[in-house]
Amino acid sequence: MPLFDLASLTKPLVTAPLALQHLDLDQDRRDQLGFTERAEPLTVRQLLSHSAGLPAWLPYAGEALAEQLRRGFPEGAHPLFRQGKVGESLYSDLGYRLIGELLEKELAQPFRQLGAALTGLSPAPWRQCPIVIPDGPDVAAWAMAEPSLPVPRAENLPHDANARAGMPGHAGFGSTADQMRNWLPRWLAGAFPARMAIETARAEDGMIWGLGLHRVFDGEGRFGKLLKHLPRGLTGVHVVEDTSRSLPAELQPMTAEVGRPTDFWMHFGYTGPALFVRPQDGLCICLLLHRLGPDGQLLDMETLRARRWWVLEGYLVFHPVTGQADGLFSWRNGPRKDLGC
Repeated sequence: MPLFDLASLTKPLVTAPLALQHLDLDQDRRDQLGFTERAEPLTVRQLLSHSAGLPAWLPYAGEALAEQLRRGFPEGAHPLFRQGKVGESLYSDLGYRLIGELLEKELAQPFRQLGAALTGLSPAPWRQCPIVIPDGPDVAAWAMAEPSLPVPRAENLPHDANARAGMPGHAGFGSTADQMRNWLPRWLAGAFPARMAIETARAEDGMIWGLGLHRVFDGEGRFGKLLKHLPRGLTGVHVVEDTSRSLPAELQPMTAEVGRPTDFWMHFGYTGPALFVRPQDGLCICLLLHRLGPDGQLLDMETLRARRWWVLEGYLVFHPVTGQADGLFSWRNGPRKDLGC
């Protein structure tokens, strides 16, 4: 059974549950984390909602983040080098890095052991490595910020450069479909999605973040357009495993208009997987796929989004969560040959 690099799905499936279980969300952590020059409090609630005012990304080399920030970074030189504002969400790997460090300090155990014990998912390094995919934009950004420090490379480690370097909390876990089917019901039973799906901060583009998940919006090309049609009251975990490299013949474009929020919350993984959950009734859909195109190329983010859409739509049509024999979207004209249906 193939193993999938979960990348940032580690955040809502491992890091946030551990934080909600073990950490005070509103305690000021400035002194504990070395942010002694910071004017505003630094809390786990901010870190979980990406609203602590941290940059979006920095290379990880084991140095304390507060010290790294004091040295500065090439702000604006790359899309990953953005500076956040306190109280406004800016998706940042660094906040979850700090949560990982806090968990290790307070519980006196390595993050990978804590996460594996809670979830049953597989921490890196793995004996069975997920499919190898080409280097992504984090490698170019790494060279800009740390030109004297080589990008870490080793077998059986995550694709993400920071995860390869060992950043706890941000990524570093993998899963088979069966492992995910085992963990997600317990994740739901532990009320983690309900505790995470609390509107906490907004991003500049209107995205609403909770404590480890963000709201799903409808609108053209947005996943809420598919998911909002699912009747309320449905329950169950649906893990959709797709190991193909197929792409839709026509990409589903996403318009700039955000649309309206739905009852679903979500998270993506850089390497391909996606997670959608409706906390009110416990309906959960997880897509497990690799970020590879037909020729083995690394898909750009827009093409990857369109492929996730294609996989999700195909599942809802031909493996309906409603239990209806004719599928959820009965208006479609016949079976999808590209899915072998």
